[in-house]
Amino acid sequence: ALPSCGDTRAVAVGTGMNLIPSPADVWLTAMDLSSVMMSYAQRESDRLFMDAHFSMMDGEFLAFGDDTFDTVVDSLTLCTFHDPLGALREMARVCKPGGRVLLLEHGRSNRKLFGRYQDWQNPGYSKKTGCSLIREPLELVEQAGLKLTANRRTFMGVFHVIIASPSS
Repeated sequence: ALPSCGDTRAVAVGTGMNLIPSPADVWLTAMDLSSVMMSYAQRESDRLFMDAHFSMMDGEFLAFGDDTFDTVVDSLTLCTFHDPLGALREMARVCKPGGRVLLLEHGRSNRKLFGRYQDWQNPGYSKKTGCSLIREPLELVEQAGLKLTANRRTFMGVFHVIIASPSS
């Protein structure tokens, strides 16, 4: 289990399906580019009795000062950002020294045959959905200058649970 996340920023919160009841000392600021998605997320936070603040914002250009949040959370969005490296650098920028960047992402499988299948499917799928099946979340985290604390791959090596921190 993770310790308290303190002042937390949820990047690209979407419909809020990944929101979970939080301890009383967690202050959530959630953002997304879509007002429709935000309305779903606000309803979900109300359903969970969460005290959350919502704002429309681009995850690649966070309108917050440096070192603002104890924790930055992002789920399943590195595949859709035009500049995923820039988005991760923004997450690192707004995360306080000693804070954490928590990621749940998908990418190219490390299993040979499934990875090849993703390579084959990606051009059409990406064009239709705007989601890349073959980005490498771990490589992006390292390129963004984040320090990897923990990583676990699941579901045929496709999904990553990543805990990282800003480099000091």
